[in-house]
Amino acid sequence: MNGAHDLGGIDGFGAIGSAADEPIFHAEWERRVFAMALASGFHGRWNIDMGRFAREDTDPLTYLRATYYEQWLRGLRRLLVERGLVSASELASGQAEGPGPRPAIPAARVAALLAKGGSARRAGNAPARFQAGDAVRVKNAHPQGHTRMPRYCRGRVGVIERDHGIFVFPDSNAINGDERPQHCYAVCFSAESLWGADAEPRDRVYIDLWDDYLEPA
Repeated sequence: MNGAHDLGGIDGFGAIGSAADEPIFHAEWERRVFAMALASGFHGRWNIDMGRFAREDTDPLTYLRATYYEQWLRGLRRLLVERGLVSASELASGQAEGPGPRPAIPAARVAALLAKGGSARRAGNAPARFQAGDAVRVKNAHPQGHTRMPRYCRGRVGVIERDHGIFVFPDSNAINGDERPQHCYAVCFSAESLWGADAEPRDRVYIDLWDDYLEPA
């Protein structure tokens, strides 16, 4: 979707700081929100792309005024009600109206599961539409739902650098869990192709883009 979260290529937001200077959590409540989001996600009522869309799908002023974990909390509240883990009245009162869902995993297994992580890579032998060296154009499309296609590269021409393999397609996965696995490529763009003749001619930008985002140039 075209929303305030898609800040790639936009200036005027100040300098980009070093990750080394930024704490993971600025306050204890942020740590708790992160833990609640992970614990709730283990129930399997939504996937990572649905979670991202729940945080993105709001008006620009609300999004830009919120801190990172305020966005996470707003998205979690929405998902908990939409997916039936709590009721709207329970969320408003802070009081459970019944026994509620049991923990999705035992506490003793949490550390091992988080360390293991998960992968969006999928097995398969679907043919790749493009090969390294092919010129491609990013479709000038404006999806209504979640997408990993940055707005600043739409309609621009780049060159396939490499084929990463087959991965879950985030756009369809965010709607109804339809993974629609397909190839994802590293696409190289010159800075000039993205931002015009005033850009540094030696600079290059590499963006990971799925088959459905691309067309032959």
